[in-house]
Amino acid sequence: MKAAVVRAFGEPLVIEERPDPEPGPGQVRVRVEASGLCHTDIHAAHGDWPVRPNPPFVPGHEGVGLVEKLGEGVTHLSLGQRVAVPWLGKACGRCEHCLSGWETLCEQQINTGYGCDGGYAEKMLAWADFAQPVPDGVSAVDAAPLTCAGVTTYKALKVAGVRPAQLVAVSGVGGLGHLAVQYAKIAGATVAAIDVTDDKLELATALGADLVIDARKDDVGEVLKQHGGAHAAIALAVDDAAFEAVNSGLRRGGKLVMVALPAHGTVRVPIFDTVLNGTSVIGSIVGTRQDLAEVFQLHAAGQTKVICETLPQRGDPQLDSVNECIDEVLRGQVKARIVFDLGTGR
Repeated sequence: MKAAVVRAFGEPLVIEERPDPEPGPGQVRVRVEASGLCHTDIHAAHGDWPVRPNPPFVPGHEGVGLVEKLGEGVTHLSLGQRVAVPWLGKACGRCEHCLSGWETLCEQQINTGYGCDGGYAEKMLAWADFAQPVPDGVSAVDAAPLTCAGVTTYKALKVAGVRPAQLVAVSGVGGLGHLAVQYAKIAGATVAAIDVTDDKLELATALGADLVIDARKDDVGEVLKQHGGAHAAIALAVDDAAFEAVNSGLRRGGKLVMVALPAHGTVRVPIFDTVLNGTSVIGSIVGTRQDLAEVFQLHAAGQTKVICETLPQRGDPQLDSVNECIDEVLRGQVKARIVFDLGTGR
């Protein structure tokens, strides 16, 4: 099989031919149909975060494909079934977090494309209990971004406790933000979308945003305050200043939900204002298996639209242009999401 491999941090990924992986007990082998390019994959390849993966490894945690081989003991999945392999590759299932519905906080978890090889490959392994069945009517190309960008923003809105008629600020309208806008609208919220490029502000409007704020020329906090202040701000822009700007636009009792992970991010939170106004700063990390099932259900029902570019449409063969695609993401030239379509993902 072909795979895009991180051999050394900060170096271009290397396209390699590797033997097909063999599933162990409780695992399945998936023939990958589509795999999304998430900014987390770039952080992994660059070794940006305090806990680093161990090269060589294959990145990618938005892999979607067909079950090709069953490991010992797997009975609930079937050959040919379409599944998604998310960031949460495996959790222990026994700790306090797992047992209380917060498996994403399990300290024994293994993350796809970080602690084990991921979806930048023609074939990959997955733990069967965490391979999420993709419902009929959801293509592999659409399912790939939903597997991370979708479930992450969906969970963030849950964490924020968003209710109808509240003002929700979405800071950063890209691969995650374009879905966050839609989930906030589904929840009945009034949505303020914030970005620094014309095309992403236009995309936010097309997807139902009630207000767009151009952070290049507008004071984000002041504009939000003019509309009463945000009940919740979903921070998706990978920029420290963007976190602080949207935090300044919260109303009393508002919540800043941190989702994006800048490589060396530090946000200054004003203690006096935070205490006086009763605001909250909350971290939100991906979502559970149940959250992902709900994301797929919403998409199958036609409630969401995935905006992405697929490589064959751009004239590029499968994974071969992975490094060019990473550069485009870093330059901010991608409208929403890039998906590697390995030929059968529609």
